[in-house]
Amino acid sequence: MAEGKENQPIIIKRVNKHGSKGHGGAWKVAYADLVTAMMALFIVLWILGQDQKLRNSVAHYFQNPIGFSNKGKSILTGDNSGLTGVNDESTNNKLMSRIKEMGILREMGKKLLGELSKDETFKLLSDQIKIDFVKEGLRIEIVDSSKDLFFEIGTAKLTKPAKLLLAKIGDNLAKLPNKIVIEGHTDSRPYSGSGKGYTNFELSADRANSARRALIADSLSDTKIYEVNGFADRKLRDPEHPFSFINRRISIIVKFTDEGK
Repeated sequence: MAEGKENQPIIIKRVNKHGSKGHGGAWKVAYADLVTAMMALFIVLWILGQDQKLRNSVAHYFQNPIGFSNKGKSILTGDNSGLTGVNDESTNNKLMSRIKEMGILREMGKKLLGELSKDETFKLLSDQIKIDFVKEGLRIEIVDSSKDLFFEIGTAKLTKPAKLLLAKIGDNLAKLPNKIVIEGHTDSRPYSGSGKGYTNFELSADRANSARRALIADSLSDTKIYEVNGFADRKLRDPEHPFSFINRRISIIVKFTDEGK
């Protein structure tokens, strides 16, 4: 038995110990790439919504970017006076202005979210704010929660924190020249009366107008308001769950300047 043990191979186990080092800044690079990709996607979606003339102009630039400009670097400097290869100079200017405006609106949205996240007053509400781009412009969506944080249930009466939140948003929007569209949305829970009395259409419109009054409480001018609409449950955020509270929301759309004329 002793001889058998002596002939057994010696097994050495090596255990790699990893320290609890931080992840460094790699996530910031990934996040920056994601934001850049999303910005590119928004621009592509906008271009697809334009007429054929504009799409041809953009395609011509990317096929031959050097020949597109007499000055070579005019695209980078923002000087469009030397651009050639398009039949309509105003079409190219519109494209460049739209890209620049998207950047300005995106920065405003980031600044707003940053301010809300740092303010204890809006601690419970900041997670309910969704900001993205739609065809008409930048959309700031205030989505309700199961706790009815924004409106008293079944009414158009804003809670006190919601009023303060909308006033804060209005102060940020007042710094922009853009027109504003306000939309009210409800879930699909019906009122009694088979649609002949007070319905979700009235409720959504009343809530949109309540939001309008809160937005213009301080520095935002009423002349900036372009439209106020009540859509009831016709544009559900979650169509598969029509009674869900996330369908109850206010959408504030900051229209692109060339869309708000």
